[in-house]
Amino acid sequence: MTAYVVIPGIDGSDERHWQTRWERQWGSAAVRISPASWSAPDLEDWVGAVHRAYEDASLRDGEVVLVAHSLGCWAAATWLNRNPARPVRGAFLVAPPDPQGPAFPRRAAATFTEVPARPLPCPALVVHSADDPYCTAEAAAALAARWGARVHQAGACGHLNSASGLGRWRQGRELLDSLGARPAATP
Repeated sequence: MTAYVVIPGIDGSDERHWQTRWERQWGSAAVRISPASWSAPDLEDWVGAVHRAYEDASLRDGEVVLVAHSLGCWAAATWLNRNPARPVRGAFLVAPPDPQGPAFPRRAAATFTEVPARPLPCPALVVHSADDPYCTAEAAAALAARWGARVHQAGACGHLNSASGLGRWRQGRELLDSLGARPAATP
């Protein structure tokens, strides 16, 4: 069975967000991160929250998939790069913001501005929108390349969040399922 670590962006995901809807469907197979710094994100706090959620999820089911949105993509990628030997079936990275882009929340998320995008130790898929105000399609493709991830453009859907009106986001679930990841080999 698969366990899911849900990694939202700033302030978490509200009740209408696809992550929250999926989390409800997954029930006890899902663990949401809970950093102390939701509104003023601190990278170390968020990476620690990913670690705690991963530990909890791996005890439940064994195979873990990271399901990240927005700034959560950077927390997930940073945690993965610091923990390459941890078995992770895959990373689903949706709407990563471009730290160099004009809309990046530099003041609120200052510790995220200089995070390098390095190859990830597990299969990954970056899903982005053609009109995301936080990341151009070109920047999303460049991030995916640096992470060694597949990339998929989901159309013109804004930031792929609650305001995008995605509901349960069936296309996203199909993309998550297509990740087709296998557990990472332990050295």
